Amino acid sequence: MTPSVNDTKIRVLAVDDHPLMRQGIAALLAAQDDMLLVGEAADGHEAINSFDSLHPDVILMDLQMPELDGTSAIQRLISRHPQARILVLTTYKGDAQARRAFEAGACGYLLKNAIRRDLVDAIRSIHAGRRHVPLEVAAALGEYAMADQLSARETDVLRQLCHEGGSNKRIGDALGMSEDTVKSHMKNILLKLDASDRTQAVVIALRRGILDLWSSP
Repeated sequence: MTPSVNDTKIRVLAVDDHPLMRQGIAALLAAQDDMLLVGEAADGHEAINSFDSLHPDVILMDLQMPELDGTSAIQRLISRHPQARILVLTTYKGDAQARRAFEAGACGYLLKNAIRRDLVDAIRSIHAGRRHVPLEVAAALGEYAMADQLSARETDVLRQLCHEGGSNKRIGDALGMSEDTVKSHMKNILLKLDASDRTQAVVIALRRGILDLWSSP
């Protein structure tokens, strides 16, 4: 049986909670002879369900989404479908966020401001079994490759500080730990992030993608 034209195309699933972004991706892919947009999803749960029914060759995955975020969706997809090829599309070039995405199983990372220029080549590269990492993201990953990473509890402390502010006692009360424990965590946070004070630590954490403004404390 001779395969149809669509069978020879790269089947793409676009996952993003912004309809305009999905429309822009659809327009770009429609102009490519070797690509076919087979579906769209607005959150991680929809992405997983769509993969199960559509079996795309490449998934374009936003990271900041309601219900189930992109990194969590990547982890679940890869656990169920290790062969899934996932290209992250995001506005954030921080090393921590990129590292989490790759550790979850992403094959590539593309900043949204480069979509018009680089998306189709990135899709072809991912589909061919290669990885795609922009130079600025690779540089950020390399810059902090040897840096000490924050522990889960240190990240909790910093997230609480970012969203709610307050003293060490207030943070401790919110997280169920003593004031002295929070003080110890804060000291480690400042050291690991090379920050001079708590405010700078939050700024650095946001810039690197260790924290984001959408996550709950």
